[in-house]
Amino acid sequence: MMPAIRYMRDTMQDTKIRTAVVGAGKMGAIHAKVYSQLPHSDLVAVVDVNADRAQRLADRYNCLASSDCADIIDKVDAVTIATPTVTHLQLAKIFIKKKVAVLIEKPLAANVREGKKIVALAKKKNTVVAVGHSERCNPVAQAIKRLDIEPKFIEANRISPYPFRSTDVGVVLDVMIHDIDIILSLAASKIKRIDAVGVNVVEEKEDICNARIVFESGCIANITASRLGLRTDRRVRLFSKQAYLSMDYLKKSGIIIKADPNINVVKWIQDHKEAGDFNLTTVNWPDLLHIEQLHIDDKEPIRLEQEAFLQAVTDRGHMPEVSAQEGLAALECAQKILASVKKNKWSEKIDYDT
Repeated sequence: MMPAIRYMRDTMQDTKIRTAVVGAGKMGAIHAKVYSQLPHSDLVAVVDVNADRAQRLADRYNCLASSDCADIIDKVDAVTIATPTVTHLQLAKIFIKKKVAVLIEKPLAANVREGKKIVALAKKKNTVVAVGHSERCNPVAQAIKRLDIEPKFIEANRISPYPFRSTDVGVVLDVMIHDIDIILSLAASKIKRIDAVGVNVVEEKEDICNARIVFESGCIANITASRLGLRTDRRVRLFSKQAYLSMDYLKKSGIIIKADPNINVVKWIQDHKEAGDFNLTTVNWPDLLHIEQLHIDDKEPIRLEQEAFLQAVTDRGHMPEVSAQEGLAALECAQKILASVKKNKWSEKIDYDT
C-alpha cells in the first residue's frame, strides 16, 4: 500500500486520497464528478485514449489530463476504470501491480478467465479491487439488504429501449449482470442449475434473455433482461417466510407485506369458512393485510459505491460494496447463463410449410 494511504489512516481529517478516472466517456464523467465532490477524495487526473476527450473532462475539474496510464501511476492512490469491458484486465494490471486500489466498472472482465486473473493479482499484491455494480448501491437494493431476509423466490425484470452503447457485450453482461449480482448476494447459496434462453435482434450478441437460477438452498430466481423494450422498467419481487416485497428501482419505491402480523387474518378466514358465512365478494383483501411502504433513502448509488471503495482503501477492515470476488461470482453466473443460451439457441431457419 502506498505511503500516502498508510499516513491517511492516522490523519484522515488532513489527508485526501489521490483519485483518478480512466475513461472519459459517460460513466467516466459520472465517476469524475462524484470523486470531485467527496471530501476525502482529491481528483488528480483523467485518462482516456482520446486525448481531447480526456482534456475536456479534466478541464471541468481542474486536474491533469493524459492518454497514457503510465503518466499517472505514481500520482494516484485509487482509480476507477470506466472503459470498454475488453480493456479491463489490461488496465487493471497496470495499477494493481503498483498496489494502486482499483474500482472496475461492471462487469469485472470480458470473461471468467480474465476475471480470475484480476482477482489472483489483487490477492498477490494485497490490493483493494472493487467492482462497479452500482445497482447494489441503489437505495432499493440497500433497503432490501437492511431487512436481512431469506428469499425463496426472486423475480427481476430489467427492460429498456436500445441504449446505443456497450455493444461490445450482450444484454447479459450489459444489463442482466446488475440483477445477477444482487440476487447472488440475497440468495447467499451455491448455484445448482441454470436454464436460460436468449435471442439477438440488433447485435450479434443476445439483446433479450430470460434465465431461471436454482440455488442449492432451494431459492429460485427468475430474471428477464431486454434492451429492446418500448419503455424502461426495473422491478424486483421477492418472496420469503418473513415477508413479500415488491420494489421499483426507477421510482425508488416499494411495499412490504409481513407474514407475522397477518396470522390473525388467516384465522379469521378459517373461522368464517367453518361458520359457513364466508363471502369472498364482501372482503377487500388488502384491508386485511399488514402492508407497509418501505423506507428508501434517496442517495446517489455511485456516491455510496465510491465512499465504500475509498473507506476500504483507507481501512482494510472494511470491504467495498462489491468486492472483486463478488464481481467474479457474478461473471461466472453470467457465463453459465450464456452457455445455457447457446445450448438452447433458437433455430435460425423457420419452416413455413409445417
